[in-house]
Amino acid sequence: MSTHSLSRFALFLSLFAAAAPTVSAQTAVAPYRPGLTAEGITYHLPLTGLHLTVQTRCRHYVPGEYAAYARALLDRKDVMLNAFDTWTMEGVKVDAFGTPDSTAAYTIRLDHRTSAPLVTLSPEGLLLAVNAEATQPAALSQPGVRTIATPTLNADRYKTPDMLRAGSTARRAELAAAEIFDIRENRNQLIKGQADFNPKDGEQLKTMLAQLDEREKALTSLFVGTYTEEERTFTFDYLPRRTEQGRVLFRFSKYLGIVDPDDAAGMPITLTVEDLQNIRPAYDDGKPKKKKDQEDLRYRVPGEAKVHVALGDETLYEANIPMAQFGRTEHLGGTLFNKKFNTKVWLSPTTGNVEKIELDQTDK
Repeated sequence: MSTHSLSRFALFLSLFAAAAPTVSAQTAVAPYRPGLTAEGITYHLPLTGLHLTVQTRCRHYVPGEYAAYARALLDRKDVMLNAFDTWTMEGVKVDAFGTPDSTAAYTIRLDHRTSAPLVTLSPEGLLLAVNAEATQPAALSQPGVRTIATPTLNADRYKTPDMLRAGSTARRAELAAAEIFDIRENRNQLIKGQADFNPKDGEQLKTMLAQLDEREKALTSLFVGTYTEEERTFTFDYLPRRTEQGRVLFRFSKYLGIVDPDDAAGMPITLTVEDLQNIRPAYDDGKPKKKKDQEDLRYRVPGEAKVHVALGDETLYEANIPMAQFGRTEHLGGTLFNKKFNTKVWLSPTTGNVEKIELDQTDK
């Protein structure tokens, strides 16, 4: 997976201008062909990929030490005897990113007469700016695990000496259950004011009841078990080349979490990408293209796609996203890059679209 971070590639053409004549000349940009890059800088226009961030929550259950006796001693019929996990889907987010289109590579030739002194590329070779520095796009999310703090009690601290001396698990469970019932009885007596030691005021009563609650909860966990939770982040990259209808990216299981697309244990998470075909037609004056036009700086006019992610019939994500591969490639006139103009151009690393142009006329 690409890190999508930027590195600046600065080309100062003054190295090539020792004997430059003062005439106007455009920056020559040609389709990339092997063997023709020694005299220039090859760049790629992007395809737009989709980076899915899937947020899930996993709840781990660990049975208690005396789980097998919960029904008989505490009348708890809902206690599970084996450990298990329960997964829930918390949400899906989709971010677009750019990746080089191997079929759209071009070369900026190093001409000593050109006015374009600086070219900024990404590490992957995407053109980001001409005559300007480009800013670094936000890093894409990464897989991760975050444990959710869950208050837990150490039940061993509340075991009585008799429980510790007992020779069998069954006997220890009986003593633990008896202790739980004693705690409940003591609580009732405190509330009714019938305890051997009654609190002096309401604050002391509150403290004593809290201590009994904590003790009962700890001993009960020996029967009913404990739960811990964690948030897990999964990421998936997908590069749609055309309209996609219900493509299974992965599956989601309540007990297994994220599983492979062909694993029938989970429900399918599907991706639909629909080309909205709402891009404006390119202007064509009917005249043959001049060679200098064909060598101009290239950029994308992206189309737009409707992206839909679903779990069965439930929509998890839906949005319209600009995508380079559903648009077309255009050229930026070479007359903008000559001695008369100081032109700065910024391109989107995601779509290849021209985001901004600054044009300053020089005095030459």
